[in-house]
Amino acid sequence: MEFDIEISLKKKKLLNSSFTLNDSLAIVGMSGSGKSLTLKAILGMVPKDMESKVNIDSEYQLKNGENLSFIPQNPFTSLNPMGKIKDQFFCEEKKAIELLKAVGLNEEILERFPAQLSGGQLQRAIIAISLDYEPKLLLLDEPTTALDYDSKDKVLQVIKDLHKEYGFKMIFVAHDIPAVSSVCEDLLVLKDGEIIEFGKMDEVLENPKEAYTKELINSGFKDRQWRK
Repeated sequence: MEFDIEISLKKKKLLNSSFTLNDSLAIVGMSGSGKSLTLKAILGMVPKDMESKVNIDSEYQLKNGENLSFIPQNPFTSLNPMGKIKDQFFCEEKKAIELLKAVGLNEEILERFPAQLSGGQLQRAIIAISLDYEPKLLLLDEPTTALDYDSKDKVLQVIKDLHKEYGFKMIFVAHDIPAVSSVCEDLLVLKDGEIIEFGKMDEVLENPKEAYTKELINSGFKDRQWRK
């Protein structure tokens, strides 16, 4: 699956990105580097005041809600607060229960409202809902940022297990490099809308070519150690 994305605003280039998604890809970079803009481009959600060119060479006709699912950053604002979890699914209850079990939740969750769930439970419920569409490509926009340390690790493990079981391709935008290092096969580093490094996760982490990448890696693992 190949992606060719160009986005500009008043002739100022915001994103110039061409890459191949083999299986699972982590996109990292500092704030404003173009990570979330990449996902918006794939989703067809680029603001109208931006000039965009998005080409996706894929065997699938990617459509949000069909072959394409999206996991947002903040689970607390992602579902209808007035509806029970069972009302957020579009499938029969039997399948909803199966999907909840796949993410480590029991069927009692169906009768609860979003506000009655913890952040980790809520994000796992959202992942279960996204699987209802049987996606070929799953986009994740820093899905663990709003979670505590324990919930973060549970959600990451769920994503790893589901990726292996369901076989979807995955683009995982993150600022936490240690987190995605165990989830994704490849790593892409963005700086000011440009790709400065791209390769196998282990190879980039062990032999980063750019000072910018080294800074991201060092600060990421330092912060991860501190949080322990």
